[in-house]
Amino acid sequence: MMEFQRVCVLGSTGSIGCSTLDVIARHPEKMNVYALTAHRSMQQLAEQVRVHQPTVVVVPTEQAATEFLTYLGQGVAKPEVRVGSHALAQTAADTEVTTVMAAIVGAACLEPALAAASAGKRILLANKEALITAGQVFIDAVKAGNAELIPIDSEHSAIYQCLPERIRRDVPSPADSTIRRLLITASGGPFRTWAPELLSAVTPEQACAHPNWSMGKKISVDSATMVNKGLEVIEAHWLFGMPADQIQVLVHPQSMIHSMVEYVDGSILAQLGQPDMRTPIAYGLGCAERIQSGVGLLELTSLGRLDFEEPDFQRFPCLKLAFDALRSSQAACITLNAANEVAVEHFLNRKIAYTDIVKVIAESIEKITALPSVVLNSLEAVLHLDQQAREQARSLCAVTV
Repeated sequence: MMEFQRVCVLGSTGSIGCSTLDVIARHPEKMNVYALTAHRSMQQLAEQVRVHQPTVVVVPTEQAATEFLTYLGQGVAKPEVRVGSHALAQTAADTEVTTVMAAIVGAACLEPALAAASAGKRILLANKEALITAGQVFIDAVKAGNAELIPIDSEHSAIYQCLPERIRRDVPSPADSTIRRLLITASGGPFRTWAPELLSAVTPEQACAHPNWSMGKKISVDSATMVNKGLEVIEAHWLFGMPADQIQVLVHPQSMIHSMVEYVDGSILAQLGQPDMRTPIAYGLGCAERIQSGVGLLELTSLGRLDFEEPDFQRFPCLKLAFDALRSSQAACITLNAANEVAVEHFLNRKIAYTDIVKVIAESIEKITALPSVVLNSLEAVLHLDQQAREQARSLCAVTV
């Protein structure tokens, strides 16, 4: 039987944070909220505090703390309010915390995630930078702190759920000889059937029109270029110890199979489900015990068919870049992620063309990896290289026509 959990939700006002709180509220006998953190949305944070009554709240500035307390008002038990990035790390490592949902977007999650790892917490990882940019540093911290790492991203959760218990216990794990391939599924986005020569005229509106989901602009563009799948390949490498050649991306337009594991005996185990993040969140909070998530039935008879196809690297060159980066170096992976963020921002602001995104990423990787190599064995070294890559990408965007 699982121990009672006191959960720190890093990034509670984002979509993953809100879904996490929804699942926690369904199981008051198994878990509660110890801490909530938010960077903006102080009014929403105050509403969450009224409902979930955490012991601690972390906000970025004293001004944000004042704003939060104003929204919280009178007649409500006030939590301890901590301020600043150091407080995020302090709270993630707090002795009262058993479980940390790492759902802050971007590099701001690195310090508290590392603190949680060093303190031996159960980490529910919903942040990609921890592995894409700080892979070895983060994995070393997890192992040194004897922390437990459970992936929350739907594709990685699907793989995790298809693994035998002995492997799940060791994640992040070395490659297992019984596994032949990890199969990561992708919807294919809005341009799955477009001819590659038409992509240069793609507009931000077209790139953000995902056929299956309504998402934020950045992730929508990443889905369109399939760089998001490339980043997931890199994450899968760190989580499950698989080399690039044993990880395959399959385009699956129905988006009902979230990923699969193929074993050496020819068996393939797949995880199917509604595209609702409460399923992997519940699996993580349940510590691999199945608990209610609030997700409805999946009517298999309504699916009709399940299609699969190989991704076309001419249509999705960013995906090939990600595989190449993984085979190359951690510096290439850091640059891939950083340059993509810069290029997508410029594309959304109509400063570069859609097809310039891959050019900016490729040239940034070429220039950054040509620099004298550095040992990426600390968070400071990782963040310094990340900043160099962003500056390089910005300079390329400035001259791209």
